[in-house]
Amino acid sequence: MHGFPAALTSFVGRVAVVDQIAEQLSQYRLVTVTGPGGAGKTRLAGEVARQVAGRFADGVWLAELAAVRDPAQVAAAVATALGIRGLPPASAADALARALARRQLLLVLDNCEHVIGAAAELCGRLLLGADDIRVLATSREPLQIAGEARYRLAPLTVPDPDDPADADRSEAVALFADRARRADASFALDGATAPVVARLVARLDGMPLAIELAAARVEALGVAQLLDRIDDRFTLLETGDRLAAARQRSLAATVEWSYRLLDERERRVFRAVSMFPGPFTLEGAEAVAGADAGPAVLHLVDCSLLVPPRAGPDGRSRYVMLETLRAYGAGLLAEAGEGDAVAGALAGYALRVAEEALSELTAGHGEVAAARWLDAEDATLRRALDWALDHDDALAPDEAVAAGVAGAAVAPSLAAALAWWWQIRGRLAGQVPQLRAAVDRAAAGSDAWCACHTWLGQAAMDSADPAGALRHFTAVRDANADRGSFPLLARCLSGRSATLLGLGRIAEAAADVRRSVALARAGDDPVAEPLALAILSLVACVAGDRAGAVQVARQAERISADLHGPVARACGYTLTTVLIEVGDLAAAERTCTAGLASARDAGDLWSLGNLLEKMVVLDLGSGRYGDAASHLREALQTALRTGVRRKALEDLDCCGYLCACTGLLAEAVTVWAAVAALEREGFSAPLHPDLPEGWPQRQEALGEARQALGPAATRAAEDRGAAMSLATAAEYVLMLTAAGLEPPAAAPGTEALSPRERELVTLVARGHTDAQIAGLLTISVRTVGSHLDRIRDKTGCRRRADLTRLALSAGLV
Repeated sequence: MHGFPAALTSFVGRVAVVDQIAEQLSQYRLVTVTGPGGAGKTRLAGEVARQVAGRFADGVWLAELAAVRDPAQVAAAVATALGIRGLPPASAADALARALARRQLLLVLDNCEHVIGAAAELCGRLLLGADDIRVLATSREPLQIAGEARYRLAPLTVPDPDDPADADRSEAVALFADRARRADASFALDGATAPVVARLVARLDGMPLAIELAAARVEALGVAQLLDRIDDRFTLLETGDRLAAARQRSLAATVEWSYRLLDERERRVFRAVSMFPGPFTLEGAEAVAGADAGPAVLHLVDCSLLVPPRAGPDGRSRYVMLETLRAYGAGLLAEAGEGDAVAGALAGYALRVAEEALSELTAGHGEVAAARWLDAEDATLRRALDWALDHDDALAPDEAVAAGVAGAAVAPSLAAALAWWWQIRGRLAGQVPQLRAAVDRAAAGSDAWCACHTWLGQAAMDSADPAGALRHFTAVRDANADRGSFPLLARCLSGRSATLLGLGRIAEAAADVRRSVALARAGDDPVAEPLALAILSLVACVAGDRAGAVQVARQAERISADLHGPVARACGYTLTTVLIEVGDLAAAERTCTAGLASARDAGDLWSLGNLLEKMVVLDLGSGRYGDAASHLREALQTALRTGVRRKALEDLDCCGYLCACTGLLAEAVTVWAAVAALEREGFSAPLHPDLPEGWPQRQEALGEARQALGPAATRAAEDRGAAMSLATAAEYVLMLTAAGLEPPAAAPGTEALSPRERELVTLVARGHTDAQIAGLLTISVRTVGSHLDRIRDKTGCRRRADLTRLALSAGLV
């Protein structure tokens, strides 16, 4: 079960209905449960899901569509619920179907009615493209597509008015009694109350939400007055309530009645908190409804207009307003002309939450708590950003003040504050449209404008679009040429330097990163300085100063140690890279292992993908091919989930080395041909493999594989790889790594040696000195010595003569 909230109350009645829908799911791949709002479709779907979860190897997943306002975002919202990132906006439904093609799961699509067309299209694509996917949808109307089986959800059973004893068998009466006892411990269903309750639930049409709202007032009114008031409200609504559709009048009567029981202050708070699209804290309610909203919120809980608070992902208690009640409140907000003012207050609250959480994400020990806080506020943050993007241009001065950003646009500030979290959670690629829209609404050169451009540059780098990254970073640099010390400029120049380095423009990269370090130090920015130093170490490494690179990388690591979080992991990643380059694999592995543990604890998918790729390199360097396959598989899955195309290409490249090392030569050629073709598409700068120094570059290993295969087999393998899309190549690599790769058979006495180590033994046996070996393999003499030390430890051959005898006995010479 994935994404389903915990059931806080008992499930009353409808046991047979659960069984019937479960049986339908065994026969049909799409079952839609239809019924009016408040009929209990969502709760019923949860019960069905729990009953059938064991049938599905990949579980049951809930995708809640109530908060999705734009039909074009349905596929993206479902993908997010399933943990799938980076779908292309133009064909998200097809891409989602391909992503689910090999899964066996039940997808529960809840509250489809307001995006019915998009939900129907998505279900149609899933049924055609994913054979083992079944869908249980809830909606006020059928999806009306081929293959759909429908189940119309009837109200709870109500007593026969001519048979007083029938109350004991009524689901509606049982539900009312259960909820009434929760509201009033002294309530009892006896000979006096049972007939009144029977009439009351009949007048409420057996609708669960209406029954629960009525039961919440038992203590204040008693069942007799409840029945009297319900009668009056039905008559009123049927004659004049413009909010109620014909099929919703019984439910609307219950909601209207509950609303009219509130005093004016409580009504105002009810309208305001209906703006929250998901769970909200008491502080949030006070932010949008006024500092005096607390008592009213508590009273709304008593009235069952709010679900009692429960702890969210961040441990904070949060209230929930049922979706039907939120829709009702939205209508009241519009009628009162309060919608924009409350939405502006919500945007201001979201901005304060985002900026406070941001400070904890990048400093101190509060990263995990801050990220979980934003996770819990996700629906609110989405709503606020969407509203701000639509209304910033027309934001009145008083609304800007209420939002806390007088004189500036809300959307750019909010997007800039959320970007760190988006990256940590692997969502930055999917938020590029919002960042672009936000930067268009910001004043050129402002802090928010610079931050959004910088994050767009990072997203472009992740998407293997260095030209796009360079445009964004350069725009920030040029807009702040005369500004002097400026933390955002320092971070932007670091990103620009990394981009230039990937393009091979080393001199320009060095100039930018040195300026970045100077700006960061002048501005005393604890985040910008270690990030700039990390890039400086890479520049030094590429320029040939490897000892200096390690020194600078360790300095960046020391500075970032006090920050913890994503900055420390980024510096650890860089240190791992340069340690690999100088051949200190033991130190590199210690650093990488610590970073991986931190990334997993924090749920930092971006760092996780980066560090896993480094661990693959380390595994290959140590001959741990099984571990390399496992880490490579996880790394590629993470890259696909987060939409980081650059890292996906690097993972594919690593797979080529893994295949070559394990004797899968045709597969290595195929994978490398796919990488080469994908690089030529223009989405990527040439890859710079950072395998340990002394490892053959791709062309050397590729040449050996081609020679072993022969022209015909090589051509077939290359043609197969060149025809692959990124998705196909990734699926191919995942298939290979799932098979359990084993190293090729080694010659006697050399079983423990890696291919590179056997090559060094061969060169020693041929009489080459360490310096000659270094020249032949284009590595340093120091690295040759490190390799030979490991060979001696593995084989026990302490002298060069011993190594020569080993090579002769193993047939290496």
